[in-house]
Amino acid sequence: MYLSSVRLDLNALSRAELFDVLDGGAYTAHQLLWRLFPDVPEGERPFIFRQEMEEDANGKSAGLPRFYVGSSRPPEAVDGFEVQCKPFSPQLARGERLAFRLRANPTVAKPAGEGRRSHRADVLMDARYPFLKGERTSQACVEAMDTAARDWLARRAENLGFTLPATPEVGAYRQHTLSKKEGGQPIRYSSVDYEGLLEVTDPALLNETLRDGIGRAKAFGCGLLLLRRVPE
Repeated sequence: MYLSSVRLDLNALSRAELFDVLDGGAYTAHQLLWRLFPDVPEGERPFIFRQEMEEDANGKSAGLPRFYVGSSRPPEAVDGFEVQCKPFSPQLARGERLAFRLRANPTVAKPAGEGRRSHRADVLMDARYPFLKGERTSQACVEAMDTAARDWLARRAENLGFTLPATPEVGAYRQHTLSKKEGGQPIRYSSVDYEGLLEVTDPALLNETLRDGIGRAKAFGCGLLLLRRVPE
């Protein structure tokens, strides 16, 4: 696996691409990042990514996008991209604790009735649904949504090679609507930012998780698990 930090030359983008990227448009970002991986066999997705906005020395947004990209092959050198890439195959140990960040798309399959296919539901909206309209900004509703988000990750952790020894922070929750360039129905999905501490239970499985990502909407900037070692 390879982990890359990618910046774009904004002057090399079309006006539409520039506005989309600065607005956090994941569909445009995904299409641009594909340029770093030419000649990929049809049906193969060689990378997952996360978009951030850079901060200045005072911690304020500088308004410039940066992408963290995990890939099965190194990105190519392409005009208009500044890429810092390194091989990434961490030597993980069972019981080791690591800080993590994750932007994920938490969904759950909901039955649709006899003879009908189940559909995917936003976990947080599903937790919000039982509250009356006037209660949906209440602290109780917010806590129910945060709990649903944490439970979604905790239920999956064991099969991903780790446990959560401490309750993770649930940060920005966003609902996205993306319009494809060729028209058609817009793509709708949500994302949640997690940050916290994990404990390695299966090093090989966790390395697979780092490669494959977590959850859905990976084409739109979700799923990339970022780790760092915690000072002793």
